[in-house]
Amino acid sequence: MKVIGAVVIVCFLDFCGSVPDDCQAEKERLQSQVRTLEDKILKQQAEIDQIRRDKANQIPGAETTDSFIDLGGRAQFTDCSQIFNDGNTKSGFYKIRPFQSTTDFTVYCDMTEGGGWTVIQQRADGSERFDRSWNEYKEGFGNQRSARGEFWLGNEKLHHLTKQRNYNLRINLADFEGEQRYAVYSDFKVGDEKSSYQLTFGSYTGTAGDSLSGSFHPEVQWWASHNGMKFSTYDRDNDRYEGNCAKEDTSGWWFNRCHSGNLNGYYYNGPYASKTDNGIVWYTWHGWWYSMKSVVMKIRPAEFESKA
Repeated sequence: MKVIGAVVIVCFLDFCGSVPDDCQAEKERLQSQVRTLEDKILKQQAEIDQIRRDKANQIPGAETTDSFIDLGGRAQFTDCSQIFNDGNTKSGFYKIRPFQSTTDFTVYCDMTEGGGWTVIQQRADGSERFDRSWNEYKEGFGNQRSARGEFWLGNEKLHHLTKQRNYNLRINLADFEGEQRYAVYSDFKVGDEKSSYQLTFGSYTGTAGDSLSGSFHPEVQWWASHNGMKFSTYDRDNDRYEGNCAKEDTSGWWFNRCHSGNLNGYYYNGPYASKTDNGIVWYTWHGWWYSMKSVVMKIRPAEFESKA
């Protein structure tokens, strides 16, 4: 398009040699048209690039349907495990209301890997900013319309969900080399706001290594374990570090001094360089200076038995 525009302008410059009147104004008009066309091409190219990224960044285990599934108010479900065992085995968005929650809210139910998983966090392509305030993390944020959207369900919702029964947390991770690993933690619970949404969990199993408890080395657990940590954001510092981990690592998380796993970090494309280890980090797999391609955090009752 730049070549076409240049040819048009050259032709008018030749024309201006014999008819100079109004040529400058016409030249400026044509240049403006060329810039408009170039802007349209750049915008179209950006849209094409985004489509390509969306296809390349599909999350393991997530379906691509973006539909909300309306169950017609037949029953009140407290989480996705009840929805699954009621015969609804399609992954998608459903309404739930945990015990003692005053309102319904929408969650993404992942019906793969045995079914019944309530997704609480998702990272896929860097489309959402996770350097958010205390209130944003409290209420939740992000794209909860697309099966591949990036979001944080909300700490208040996490509290209501995890206080009603004993849950397992499953974390699915994928890197930019095409490999996938997972970590499962028993007894996953998030406290109320008075406790600063304190995190507690039990034993680990999986293939990604135990970054949440820092058990990979006994001498680092005092600063690397996230068990028992309060939630921190840039405007609410609850960590054990003399500085502010949330500010330095550009995310909200259950920081200690600061972390060995930070799944709400800045989205880089794999290896990165920065003043701090602020990527989407899972230390026991790729260390502090590699940022994950995709993450799914999801919970399901420990006593879950599929009836499907």
